[in-house]
Amino acid sequence: MEDFDLKVFRKRMDGALSSLKSEFGGLRTGRASVGILDGVKVNAYGSEMMLNQVGSVTVPEPRMLLVNVWDKTLVQAADKAIRQSNLGLNPIVDGQNLRIPMPPLTEERRKELVKVAGSYSENSKVAVRNVRRDAMETVKKLERSKAISEDELKAHESDIQLATNSVIAEIDSALNVKSDEIMQV
Repeated sequence: MEDFDLKVFRKRMDGALSSLKSEFGGLRTGRASVGILDGVKVNAYGSEMMLNQVGSVTVPEPRMLLVNVWDKTLVQAADKAIRQSNLGLNPIVDGQNLRIPMPPLTEERRKELVKVAGSYSENSKVAVRNVRRDAMETVKKLERSKAISEDELKAHESDIQLATNSVIAEIDSALNVKSDEIMQV
């Protein structure tokens, strides 16, 4: 009986890739993106809430974000949360809306962001390699317990390595795209 399913391990590897893409969404590139404000928490109703739970975030122009705060009593709290988020953003209060111009990035800051993106991708590669290690251990245990033959072991190890190489290539590709996006003036 064979208890190895590559799809399970491939799904975990793809999870590392989607997590990386989510992290990349939070990196500021000089252009407005609703993902930039994903981590901003607002003090609202006696607790901390995510900004997207107290208002809607839209991109009316390429270099401008617009936050429409649903409860006008929370406009100041949302403004304060964005200012304190270390994103380098300064909202302009306009009634129940916060207009957030995206300041241009300096060359030095762009290079720092590329390094941050690189560290994110390296962490994702480590996660993928850990999944590969788990998959290899699984097939070796199956072979030791005589559930699969040595030939099947070699075939599974080859499939695992191909899946690993494929996901790592996708991670490298995503990093190149993000780096180019960050460095564009």
